[in-house]
Parts: sequence; C-alpha cells; structure tokens
Amino acid sequence: MAQELHIGIFGKRNQGKSSLINLLTGQSTAIVSEMPGTTTDPVRKSCEIFGIGKCVLVDTAGFDDEGEVGRLRVEKTRAVADRIDLAVLLFSGDTFDAAEQEFAGFLQQRALPMLLLHNKADRTPLSDSCRVWLQQLFPTAALLDFSVEKALEEREGLEEDAALPVFEKLRALASALEKRNTGASVLDGIVSAGDAVVLVCPIDSQAPRDRLILPQVMMARQCLDLHALPLLCQVEELSALLSSLHRSPALVITDSQAFRQVSALVPASIPLTGFSLCMARGKGHFETYVAGTRHLTRLQEDDKVLILESCTHQVNCQDIGRVKLPAALRRATGKNLRFTFVAGLDPLPDKLHDFAMAVQCGGCMVSDRQLSARIELLCSAGIPVSNYGMALAWANGIFERAVSVFE
Repeated sequence: MAQELHIGIFGKRNQGKSSLINLLTGQSTAIVSEMPGTTTDPVRKSCEIFGIGKCVLVDTAGFDDEGEVGRLRVEKTRAVADRIDLAVLLFSGDTFDAAEQEFAGFLQQRALPMLLLHNKADRTPLSDSCRVWLQQLFPTAALLDFSVEKALEEREGLEEDAALPVFEKLRALASALEKRNTGASVLDGIVSAGDAVVLVCPIDSQAPRDRLILPQVMMARQCLDLHALPLLCQVEELSALLSSLHRSPALVITDSQAFRQVSALVPASIPLTGFSLCMARGKGHFETYVAGTRHLTRLQEDDKVLILESCTHQVNCQDIGRVKLPAALRRATGKNLRFTFVAGLDPLPDKLHDFAMAVQCGGCMVSDRQLSARIELLCSAGIPVSNYGMALAWANGIFERAVSVFE
C-alpha cells in the first residue's frame, strides 16, 4: 500500500544535518547554527521528491549529545529509526569513528536502506582508503562524498539543482526499497475485472468533512486498478443499491462500526469484510490479528485492554476507538474490561505485561514500518493483538465471515 516515504537524517552534532534538510526542501526549514546541539527534538518536513513522491524528512539531534538532557535527546533520535523507511547518516573529516560505526550498525540491524553522506568534502575529501573500508563495513549502504554548504551556495541563481547527487542516491535507495516491499494488491484473487464491489462508507460526525477516509480511498483505487467497479454508498442506501444490481457484487467492504447493520442487509452468499481487515492484509499483520482476536474469548473480569490509535483526532461520542469499540467488547464479553488508550506514535506503557491484550487501529496514517515496530514490540512481550475491524466483527458475531474472504 502506497505511503509517504519517511527519511531520517542522522549524525553527530554539527555535521550539517539541518543544512541538508534545508538543501533538500529548498527552504529554511531547520535552524542552522555553529553551536553544537541546535536541533533538540526531531523536526519533520513534508516535501515532494521527483521519482519518489511525497516524503517526510526527519531532522534529529546529534547522537553524540551529552549530559542528562542530551541523553534524552539521543533516546528520541534512536526512536526515530523505528519510524522511518530510509536513513541518511552524515559524517565528515575523512573519519568514521566508533560512535558513528555503532549508530550505522544500529540502523543496519533494522534493515534500513542507508546513505552514508560524507559532508564538508570541499574542506576534506573522502579518501579512497576510507571509502573502501566503509564499503567493506557496510556493503549494502550507498556512499556519497558531498558538501552541503557548497551546494547551498551553488544553488543560488543556478538552474541546475545542486542537490541532485543526493536526490539520485535517495531515488536509487527508494527504488530498491519499493521492489523489496512490492506485494500483491489486497483484492488480488478476490476481485476480477468487471466485478462490482460495494464500499459502505458511513458519514457521521467522525467522518472528515468533504472527503473519505484513507482506507476507503485505497480500496476504491485498488478496484479501479483491477478494472473492477467500485460502488459507494452509506448504510441507509445499501439495500436499494444491492436490489438495483443485475448480479450480486463480488464483495462488500464496510466500515467496521457498521458491521452489525451491514451484515444483516448483505445475504450470506455475498462475501463481506471490513476496511480495517483489508488494511491488516495489506500491511502484513493479518495472521497476527486473527490469532489475537481469538483471545477475546479468554478475557476475564477487570482485564486491561490497550487500545492503539495511530492518528490524532478530536474525540466525541461517536468515536470508534474510544467509545464504540470498548462498548462493543464489554457487551460481547459480558466483562467489565478496563481500557487504556495510546494516540498517534506515543510510546507504549512501560508495564505491558499488565495488559491482557491490545487492539490496534487500521494504521492508515502511519507507515508500514512504524506499525510493524509497534506490533513486534507487543508480540515480543507476549501480548495478543487484534485490530479494530476484527475485534468489532467478533463482537458482532461475524468474525469468521469477515476473515474468510481472505482465506
């Protein structure tokens, strides 16, 4: 599933990280100073890179920061590694010291495509011996001898982009990453050309004004890519739409919160699933969620359940994660469950073992890598994980029907 590419910019203090952000964006995005430690917290800037698409550049504090506050900054810098898709590590002076080797190894362990950018090459070029040594040490990393400061100076008044060598390296890494991550469409093998697919999209106070939510848009686009016929409606119009079709749709996909009403309206002969389940299949955690959902039958009185929202939004009485899902799980289990909520990419609670299980949202607003880092942390702690769609399908007695679409 296409997502914006997150690119982390790392290095020790005063290596030119913020200047590189400014060069790549063509704006004064990040504060630049000769004083070490100018960047204190990760700074994010969205931009468009030709040949890649929409990107988020993440400027970070130097991983050699000192003192108690510096240690906290370094922790935030290291946490960025689990939220990005590509890494750029800046170094200079024709040296790559122990701290830089350790951090590059840290990035490499996370299977992050990496560009080692030797900065300030106009002052001290990268020697052949250092280049060969780095290529042996990090054979999968790209390597570039460059001067960000000189490129910023050359860009003034020139038509040719002085940042082109960096863009070319990033495009090559992004292309390799895309080939590695390319998988089948969620609807491959389920929907064929000419099939009608009904997308049930409730419009309530939680729906964004004048637009659809991302999973609905993504499924409509996948239908178009397969030359299928996406038909959108609200719950109230579903019966009329089904009656108007000359033949049954190949699939009905509904928002999870409408499972109860939609399942009552869609004949058992028509496959039915939810947008959240489609997201689970597309992001690679489907089987984990299936196993976690079956754990709902084992919840006990006063068990703690962790609800994970990957976006930040205003909460109201129709909120699916904060209101509807907890109510549905309490009703279906007959237990007085206790819920803890984590929004966005906030850290998980320290005492994960206090929780009987976790329920993750579809994750449409975060990258696959960001979502995977969270799911893997929960699994390593032995916490069963479901997702919104599967948990709501289970609570409404149609779990097996909703997941059988993908079996």
